[in-house]
Amino acid sequence: MDLLNRRVDRPVPDRPARVDSHDGLAYALWLPDGEPRGSVVILHGAGSAKESHFDFGRMARAAGYAALAFDQRGHGESSGPMDGRMVTDVATMAALLPPAPLVLRGSSMGGYVALLAAAELDAAAVVAICPAGAEHLLRGLRSGRFDFHADRFELERFLETHDLMETVAGLRTPMLLLHARGDEQIPVDHSEALLGAAGMPVKRLIALPGGHHRSVQHDAELQGEALRFVDRALLAR
Repeated sequence: MDLLNRRVDRPVPDRPARVDSHDGLAYALWLPDGEPRGSVVILHGAGSAKESHFDFGRMARAAGYAALAFDQRGHGESSGPMDGRMVTDVATMAALLPPAPLVLRGSSMGGYVALLAAAELDAAAVVAICPAGAEHLLRGLRSGRFDFHADRFELERFLETHDLMETVAGLRTPMLLLHARGDEQIPVDHSEALLGAAGMPVKRLIALPGGHHRSVQHDAELQGEALRFVDRALLAR
């Protein structure tokens, strides 16, 4: 057979059940075949977009979860600048998911927002990957390193009044932190300090040797570990 003309069947990625926008926020939604065991809001990092986390959305759906990834304001296809509505926007997106225990999963800036939103939304579990702190985000904002559209005054005011260490000290939501020791943007020391400050009875940090700021979020083994942590948290709940 002519190898150049031979048909090669490749698996088709699991497409979202819905791609739409609500309240100016663009999102993609995955729904399992049956009743979801939980509903996951997926939060991307600074300068990123929802499409960067479609791989986790597909994995969550395959594990029986409903999952929603959205563009935070100032990013992707969402409207308006990033400002002080970061946690409110998570609640808006969570309301689009089926009624089920809520899980928040965020990377970098998304990890910061996920941890802030966990208590307010009574989340059943939170997974934060290389989470940034308010100080890291303020430094990036003030230096001009971030290229997303922001209402600088409102965003600075929000960051200055929402300290992550104080937040996790009072948080009771089961928390999993994932971090690469080779992270060149957010040192692993930050996750270690968060773990030490955290007040919830169920908490864990997995720190991987090497890697970089974006390596952990797309590691299939660690994505599976995150879902297993969530499974255990939901069973205990």
